[in-house]
Amino acid sequence: MICLLWGSSALAEPPATKAEIARQKAEQLEQRVAETDQIEPAPDEVRLTPEGTEAVDPRGMAPLDDAISCLARSIYWEAKGTDQREMQAVANVIMNRLGNPEFPSSLCGVVQQGSESGFCQFSWWCDGRPDEADEPAQYATAREVARRALNGTLPDITHGALFFHHRSISPGWMSTLVRTTRTREFSFYRQPG
Repeated sequence: MICLLWGSSALAEPPATKAEIARQKAEQLEQRVAETDQIEPAPDEVRLTPEGTEAVDPRGMAPLDDAISCLARSIYWEAKGTDQREMQAVANVIMNRLGNPEFPSSLCGVVQQGSESGFCQFSWWCDGRPDEADEPAQYATAREVARRALNGTLPDITHGALFFHHRSISPGWMSTLVRTTRTREFSFYRQPG
């Protein structure tokens, strides 16, 4: 006997996984910042959970094609070996760029900007080395900072900075910008005006 259940849950799609739900929420949160040019706390129903962000990229090895992975991996590579405050400041710059119409309107676009011309905005993206995280504890911290940044609950300790560099170097472009703050590791800047 063959029984087909038309209209029943037997033919329904399987429920979304934690990772799929987190990717969808992250995309909504990313669009919210890009469209409004503001970083504000997200409504509770859209906020990312620690479990969801971990499900998307648990070990820092997922493809760099979603908001969570691009933001977390950039925080990791730009500030690994530092403390959470330094990671927070890097996340602030990336989110400030996302909320600025002069930069790409996606986190992966912000992180990968300049790669087509060989002048990457974030050095790790064009350094020719593997992009997978190799320090699990540091990556877990970066992923948590990314989650809070996407949720709009990470205070901007850079005061609107769009640029930064390690304090051990002095790039020529810094003389045309206004420094907003310094941390132990980095100097942060915004455009004049």
